[in-house]
Amino acid sequence: MPPEPLLLADVPWLLYRAFFSLPKSIRGANGEPVNALLGTVNALLSAIEACRPRAVAACFGAEGAAYRVELYPPYHAHREPMPVELAAQWKRAPELLASLGWTIYDGGDLEADDVMGSLARAEAGAGGRALILSGDRDMYQAVDDHVAVLELKRGEDPTEVGPEEVRERYGIPPGLVPDFIALRGDPSDGLPGAPGIGAKTAASLLREHGSLEGILAAAESPRSALRQASTLLHHAALLRTFKQVATLVAMDLEPPPDRPTDYAQGARMASFFEMGGLAARLEKAASQAADCGRISSA
Repeated sequence: MPPEPLLLADVPWLLYRAFFSLPKSIRGANGEPVNALLGTVNALLSAIEACRPRAVAACFGAEGAAYRVELYPPYHAHREPMPVELAAQWKRAPELLASLGWTIYDGGDLEADDVMGSLARAEAGAGGRALILSGDRDMYQAVDDHVAVLELKRGEDPTEVGPEEVRERYGIPPGLVPDFIALRGDPSDGLPGAPGIGAKTAASLLREHGSLEGILAAAESPRSALRQASTLLHHAALLRTFKQVATLVAMDLEPPPDRPTDYAQGARMASFFEMGGLAARLEKAASQAADCGRISSA
């Protein structure tokens, strides 16, 4: 039997996803919108039902790590400021998520991606298994035999993206994802990539030459047959910067201990936030968990 996984939640992504997909008319205490909070918790509850984790780590961080902006100032510069109504829910999210027994991690000046990647690495290093709940494909670089990305699909059970799925989608192994992003670009982060090089060409070059550095070395060769050689060499310094920006930063973090979801306490906090529907769902889950506990102890 594989070990119960550690579930790593990309809370910023979940909050944004819920805020823009659920009606702003969903309101709680003082008539303030709670759509982002509601959607985030419901998504996590669905993931927990599907994968039965040993614990949940709710990961926060900066919207754009300062060091990445220093490396490449246009990084995230195209993004609109966080809506005021989302910012208010963002501030309340840690209290609500912690009430459910989920451990809060904040990357400070780094991003939630860095937190999740570091915790996944630590969990795998300790012989465990980690599932990363995120829609950010940058996280594919963290995938290995002990780490998968958990994808949410509307109306379907969450699906795991492991090493083989990354290869099927990108044509490269997970470890080359930063090199791939550097070449192809990532519009969501404001990284343009190499001019004229799309996903298929980027994957083909990486399979042939093994890495971004291998590709640049081939382009520098007097006998180079790369038709993109001049473009690659002209943008070489910038491509190396893009790879650095796309690479997760290793943080010294300890994974949380085993900790079941506290549905009862979560229900009380949801009631305090005047989120009646969520409170009812959590109360039902608390009752079911209690019944299972009584049966198992009988």
